[in-house]
Order: sequence, then structure tokens, then C-alpha cells
Amino acid sequence: MKGIRSHISVLIAIVSLSLGCLSVHAQVSDTLTFVDTDTLGNEQLASIKGEAPEKTKKGRDWSTWRPDPKRALWLAIVLPGAGQIYNRKYWKLPIVYGGFVGCIYAIRWNNMMYQDYSQAYLDLVDNDPNTQSYNQFLHLGAKIDSKNASRYEPIFKKRKDYYRRYRDLSFFILVGVYALSVIDAYVDASLSDFDISDDLSMHVGPTVISTSQKELPFKSTGVGVRCALTF
Repeated sequence: MKGIRSHISVLIAIVSLSLGCLSVHAQVSDTLTFVDTDTLGNEQLASIKGEAPEKTKKGRDWSTWRPDPKRALWLAIVLPGAGQIYNRKYWKLPIVYGGFVGCIYAIRWNNMMYQDYSQAYLDLVDNDPNTQSYNQFLHLGAKIDSKNASRYEPIFKKRKDYYRRYRDLSFFILVGVYALSVIDAYVDASLSDFDISDDLSMHVGPTVISTSQKELPFKSTGVGVRCALTF
């Protein structure tokens, strides 16, 4: 009986010791998992909860942004006006597109008048009575016949050459406007880093100029203008 009682007491001691270890482990776990969430940021809370941290989106700071001259150049070459949009110079767009629209209108108008006067001149010199398109350019009551045809021939020829010349000139002006828009976009982007602070200044004022002629003291000095550049 004494052996059985000793075995029972040992088992009771082991069970009580195990329960004590479990309670201590639970208290330690509760202590470790207790965190003051008020002092942590969003990313730390997300890492504790096992969630992916949310990335904050930051907008571009336009006050420090500077355009790339090469990108502005290629944009202006591919699409007229795109370089000015890239440089954020929107006020130049009406000038650029106004120049294109004006040149295109001038090309179309002069080409139309050239075609009409060219056909009228051909009808005038072919001596065919069935082709009289030149009469639409005459005043009311005026008529071209064999007697005055020689007088109208140089007039129609000059008009035809006049509108052809201005049609070609309008085309070259269109190319010039395109080239200027490309150059403007590139130069504007290149000068975006140019220093325009108050330290850049030029001062112009009178000064006394001295020479090396010591024998003539009155003729060794003179009055001039001095230009001083401050960088």
C-alpha cells in the first residue's frame, strides 16, 4: 500500500508541475502579443497582422520638374505642338496651330485660284469657241473675242503665275512654321535650367580710363563707359 501511495503522489506532482508550466507559457504569450497599436504606423501594423503594407502614392513635384530637351525635340518632330505640351507651355499652342491653319488655308486658296486662271489661260489660247471659262473673270458686259484676245492673254498669264508663286511660298512658310515649332520646343527645354536669379545683372556707368603715358599726365586719363556683369 505504501508503494501505491508513493506512485500516486509522484503522478500528482508531475501533473501539477505540467499545469504550472502551461499557465506560465500562456502568461508569457499574452505578454508578448500585447502591443500598443497607437504608437505604430500603418506599415508596422500591417506586418504584425500579416497583411501587405499599402504603398503611399506620391504625385510629381512640378516645381522641381525639368523637361528633357531630346524628348521635347522628338515629340515636336512627330506631332507639331507636342513639344510645347511636354514643356508645359500651353500658351504657345494657339500660335503654332494658328500658323499651320493659316498656311494651309493660303495654300488651298492660292492653288484654287491658280487652277482657275491656268484653265482660263489655256481656253484663251486654244482658239476653241466651246471653251470659254475665262468669261467668269470678266466684268459685266465685258467679252473676249478675236480682236481683244491678245490683250487679255498676258493678264491671265500673270494672274496664273502670281497665284502659283504665292501657293509655293505658302508651302515654304508652312515648312518654316514646322521647323520653328521644333526649334522652339528644343530650346525651351534646354533653357529650363538656365539661371534667372537676381544674382545675374549688368551695371553700366561712367569710369576713368588710365593709360601708360606718364610723361603727359593730362592726356594719360580719359572718361569712358564701364559695363560690369555679375554672375
